[in-house]
Amino acid sequence: MTERMPQSGLPLVLLAGDGQEATRWLRGLLESGGYAVLQERSAQHALDRARSTEPDVILVDAELPDMAGVELCRTLRADPRVSSSTPILLTIRDAATRAQRLAALRAGAWECITPPHDADEILLKIGAYVHAKLDADRARTEGLLDAVTGLYNRQGLARRARELGSQAFREHGPLACVVIALDIEQPEGPAHQRGGASLGRYVQAIKSAARLSDVIGRLSATEFAVLAPGTDAGGARRLAERLASSVSTITVASAAGAPSAAPVRVRCGYEAVANVGYAPIEPVDLLVRAAAAVRTGRADSGGWLRRFDEGVSPASSTP
Repeated sequence: MTERMPQSGLPLVLLAGDGQEATRWLRGLLESGGYAVLQERSAQHALDRARSTEPDVILVDAELPDMAGVELCRTLRADPRVSSSTPILLTIRDAATRAQRLAALRAGAWECITPPHDADEILLKIGAYVHAKLDADRARTEGLLDAVTGLYNRQGLARRARELGSQAFREHGPLACVVIALDIEQPEGPAHQRGGASLGRYVQAIKSAARLSDVIGRLSATEFAVLAPGTDAGGARRLAERLASSVSTITVASAAGAPSAAPVRVRCGYEAVANVGYAPIEPVDLLVRAAAAVRTGRADSGGWLRRFDEGVSPASSTP
């Protein structure tokens, strides 16, 4: 049982900082922006508090007395008691270098807050991240997430496809879907439990190759879909290439526990609509077509990437 706070319904921010001027300024900004703020001065206390209170966003000072802020980000992101959908932002007191930003992103931070500070921009960014986190929480509660990976399941993907399709219809914008299939062996056991540990690295690789605006879900044990708003056919091909490249960097453990040099084989299928406002296709059909393309589509790049073929029925691939 957690001590989830606050009961008033205000979004909850956990602020890990030692109380110096930058931390005090951020706390004042957040409280004036309608957030409830819990502050811990050490990394260990912040970690304990994150585990017990389920904050909606965590802000970590880069300079903490007992641990570097980037290390706390990494520890928080690896902790199973801290939701993977919880935004973590690293606050850096001076202008950040490229190396600092990359280190923060690799450690699981979603954003770096650095001077010069723009109060409106900070509040807008945090608000967007909190909104995404609450949406993920709601989806989990409504049974729209895959229990093993935390990604959307088929039902969740279908709902999000309709939502993205409605937005693209209003804006007469493009929408694409890429399905990536990983040719890896799955352990024995119930379907909803298989591959939790072994798939974790691949899921993270897929997430790192996608954009924040993309919607990622799990179609089957080793097939994943990425719905990409604002993306045409060319963009879908580039997204597939990023996904394949990211996954191919993962080394596979052999039965003896030693890493294998052979990367996992990746197959991708995609479908894209240039203008949803004029397209005679339902948004959910993008999922169906992209999934069918993995097996029966027209080869687009070698044999690993295929686009949906109008001449082949996708009925067997319906989400």
